[in-house]
Amino acid sequence: MSLTPVAPTVGRVPAATIRQQVVVPMTFPGGYSVEGVVTTFHGLVDGREHLAWTFGTPGDVALVRPHSECLTGDVFGSARCDCGPQLREAVERIAIAGGHLLYLRQEGRGIGLYEKLDAYALQDQGLDTYEANRALGHLDDQRDYRVVEQMLTALWAGGVELLTNNPDKVSQLTALGVDVRGVRATGVHLSTANERYLDAKVRHTNHTISLPLAV
Repeated sequence: MSLTPVAPTVGRVPAATIRQQVVVPMTFPGGYSVEGVVTTFHGLVDGREHLAWTFGTPGDVALVRPHSECLTGDVFGSARCDCGPQLREAVERIAIAGGHLLYLRQEGRGIGLYEKLDAYALQDQGLDTYEANRALGHLDDQRDYRVVEQMLTALWAGGVELLTNNPDKVSQLTALGVDVRGVRATGVHLSTANERYLDAKVRHTNHTISLPLAV
């Protein structure tokens, strides 16, 4: 598997360029295996080490999942959120359709790992995920999606379908000039441990999630 990107010209944000690409075989718990091309970049506006994983063969309209890093959920299997199951689902669906998983180093909706854990402690006292962020002096969501536009342009992605339940991602990326042709919802990975978290997403930021157990 290989990619042949064209040197981009970015109008809205500075251009990023491809730094390295390497093929990585992956195996998930349960035995699902897939091979992807991981891309690193020069010139990302926030200076962080974001990654693009390309699975399958992207067509004229690529399926794209901007997935924010969640160490607790993605790596350690925390059940307080739905990030780990969403990551696994995204890889499987992109491998079939062809496209990119953009792994964004923006832990805790942009507040960082330690602050996210501080927010967890406040949630244990009764606040929801957004109220806890505000109590710590943060906005509801501090993620910067300019890097998504940079990565997609560097990869020479044309039109995209976004794999997300978050309407804010769609509106921000459209405003940045990303050619969003459609949106595909992710599954609802609901459990007793994360239902308050998912319910808060619906109430505060209009996530397109159907929650029969919502509180």
